[in-house]
Amino acid sequence: MSLLRNVGTIGGLTAISRVFGFARDMLLARVLGAGLAADAFQLAFTLPNTFRRLFAEGAFSVAFVPMYSRALHGEGGEAEAERFATDVLAVFVWVLTAFSAVAMIAMPAIVWVLASEYQSIPGKFELSVTLSRITFPYLGLISLVAMLSGLLNARSRFGPGALAPVFLNIVLITGILIGAWLRGDGGDDTVVAYALAIAVSVSGLVQLLYLAWSTRRAGVRLKVRLPKLTPEVRNLGKLILPATFGAGIYQISQFVDTFFATQLPQGSLTLLKLADRLNQMPLGIVGIALGTAILPMLSRHIHTGEAAEAQRLQSQAFELATLLTLPAAAALAVCAPAFVTAFFVGGKFTAANGEIMAQIVVALVAGLPAYVIVKILNPGYFAREDTRTPVWTALASLVFNICVNLVVVQRFGIVGLAAATAASASLNCLLLYAILHLRGWFHFTLPLAGKIARQLLATAAMTGALWYVLPLMADRYGGGVFERVWSLSALVALGMAVFFAVAFVTGAVDKRVLSQLRRRRPRRTADDDEILEVQ
Repeated sequence: MSLLRNVGTIGGLTAISRVFGFARDMLLARVLGAGLAADAFQLAFTLPNTFRRLFAEGAFSVAFVPMYSRALHGEGGEAEAERFATDVLAVFVWVLTAFSAVAMIAMPAIVWVLASEYQSIPGKFELSVTLSRITFPYLGLISLVAMLSGLLNARSRFGPGALAPVFLNIVLITGILIGAWLRGDGGDDTVVAYALAIAVSVSGLVQLLYLAWSTRRAGVRLKVRLPKLTPEVRNLGKLILPATFGAGIYQISQFVDTFFATQLPQGSLTLLKLADRLNQMPLGIVGIALGTAILPMLSRHIHTGEAAEAQRLQSQAFELATLLTLPAAAALAVCAPAFVTAFFVGGKFTAANGEIMAQIVVALVAGLPAYVIVKILNPGYFAREDTRTPVWTALASLVFNICVNLVVVQRFGIVGLAAATAASASLNCLLLYAILHLRGWFHFTLPLAGKIARQLLATAAMTGALWYVLPLMADRYGGGVFERVWSLSALVALGMAVFFAVAFVTGAVDKRVLSQLRRRRPRRTADDDEILEVQ
């Protein structure tokens, strides 16, 4: 199974989702701006969404996929895998129901912990609590989606799980449009916020129905029955708890960032979340794709004792990650003012909002390579069912993040908060690699270092070109639709042309990799297998 093909499938579908998500946030910025209703909705969406990334797509997936994959490829085969998945589902449904019910009852306390300052603004705290209760059922629904996605991923069916978020964004866009229509001109923005909150939960149901259909189409038949704590389910539970920290440093940091952002002037939380959308574009497309594709493949190599293949797989993923994220981070940092102005400024989103948001983007993307590389390093532990070590690296990084925030937020505000998040992610990345290296599970090689050095050279050339050209079209980024489109298109085209030209000349990009990426169904040779295939 080709890592490139799996990453291409997941990354391509995730890119579609990110485009829809980008359109959603552009529309949201113009309709709600960065005010009371926008902040309240962002908090209400952050709660179930962060729990989803932390538990369902993070801790649960990294524990469930290796165990399901081992059952599927073991002596019991399909029957054993189906029995294990059914047992997990039976327990998982009740745990999610109980957790969601308790959280909805305790929502005033939860919101107070994260956003006690909202009480100082009339109606903001109460609106946040109500919206959070409306959105929270999304957690249970999307957690079941994550389980079904993991089951399909273990079978190398990555498409349905990668496509599901498209439905989320389509439903949310519909919610914004309906809310704006109900509000009318000069109406109450809370109408839009309520419409969006309802749309969040509806989107979870839509995604679950789609994944359930995809699972049945794949020939998997799961039954919902009374829960039973089998030894395998107990073992899964033991793995999930530490994996919550190991897989979720970025998500845990979201809660920390939310807490500090709500202590800052109104609109800060909204600006942070919108800025993170730009950061999430390459992170979601590259990081999630690589992390999702590598875990089941790495698990198979480790369980069959193929240490050399495991090393090669992670090296290939590392090279792909830096090839795509180094230029993305540099381009976003240089062009942040242009992107923010062209995409977000307009309607209720002012130029002053855009200026602050651009600074936040620059701070966030400083940690973009680290965010993505963590997605590659963590599977090195999870595939070996070691979920404890990432706990300590994640905890160290989280404590570091909080300490830095206590120092910089008061002085640098929301921009300092974003920079602290980037720094803590970089620390986590360094710790994870150092321990993998010391244990002999993964090590940096000279060929890999040479590739990354060439990638850095190409990135530097691209950065210089963008830095020179950016001011020449300053008046166009905030102009009409046509001016915004062609000016940004020119920047993107220039950046890609310079980067890939230099990368091609210096050897930062392997010609055979490019050839394989262009082919729909690669024709393999022995040399291609050595570079691209991991069986």
